[in-house]
Amino acid sequence: MKFLDEQRIFIKSGDGGAGCVSFRREKNLEFGGPDGGNGGRGGDVIAECVQNLNTLIDFRYQQHFKVRRGDHGQGRNKNGKASEDIVLKVPVGTQIFEEDREYMIADLTRPGQRIVLAKGGDGGFGNAHFKSSVNRAPRRADDGWPCEEKWVWLQLKLIADAGLIGLPNAGKSTFLAAVTRARPKIADYPFTTLHPNLGGGHVDEDEIVLADIPGLIEGAHQGAGLGDRFLGHVERCGVLLHLIDGTEEDVAGAYKTVRHELEQYGDVLGSKQEVVALNKIDALTEDVIAEKRAELSEAAGQEAMTISGVAGMGVEKALRRLNQTVAAYRKAELEEEEAVE
Repeated sequence: MKFLDEQRIFIKSGDGGAGCVSFRREKNLEFGGPDGGNGGRGGDVIAECVQNLNTLIDFRYQQHFKVRRGDHGQGRNKNGKASEDIVLKVPVGTQIFEEDREYMIADLTRPGQRIVLAKGGDGGFGNAHFKSSVNRAPRRADDGWPCEEKWVWLQLKLIADAGLIGLPNAGKSTFLAAVTRARPKIADYPFTTLHPNLGGGHVDEDEIVLADIPGLIEGAHQGAGLGDRFLGHVERCGVLLHLIDGTEEDVAGAYKTVRHELEQYGDVLGSKQEVVALNKIDALTEDVIAEKRAELSEAAGQEAMTISGVAGMGVEKALRRLNQTVAAYRKAELEEEEAVE
């Protein structure tokens, strides 16, 4: 299934049905009272967050969603039938913006969350509603209330336990394939990955969800290489696994390039916990590994791990460390939420 992380759609709720002007007429009842029914209510357009989706691709092929109007009222006190709502099913992590892309209408982060995007119009009253002791034969009936219609933007930010970041060709997709059942495209050239990929890895009877985003380049926070869109996908990750290509001449410089983009993007990413790993060690000698690991550890301010996604060296250890870091992050997040409540 093709990945799509943003889409503009048009939504229109249903107009309310019109009320009816009618009077009761039967064989032996020449001048019966008013019996015009009310119009039916127009349906809403609702967005619902569901568990088993991770792309907005369905909205590429259908971009207009219009609810039919409520039925009109009829004689014999028959009220019009309300029209059915349209429910747009969106993935967990979907943000909904107004057309100007400035105001956020909703941020759907939990399965089952719902929000009404466009409210349907109420039905108009029939003349039976206006009957009174003063006016016994009203000839008034209201039209239904108008609907709401507008363009909105859907934007998906994947929710994963850990995000894989690094320069192009750092081995992120290879690592994802090594520890999960995901099968991203892997090749020996930059920007092989053009869309984010998700995969679930298992370690110590726990499952950890990893998000592999396309490689970042200098200027990514300003949109270079679509970097600002890709960085958005790791905003919700608990921890970042920063992979550095061990065959790079300057591993410290490669690390600092990506860190600069994270910090420039905003405090959300710049302050996230990070696990740093020197990748592709199967292509290096032990002396070179030790030298580059020392350089990377000094630049990162933490002990860098050494792994090889291709050879499977150190990947389980890296996954276990990620899992422990994610667990600590989630615990702290839960305690913070409880303190606020």
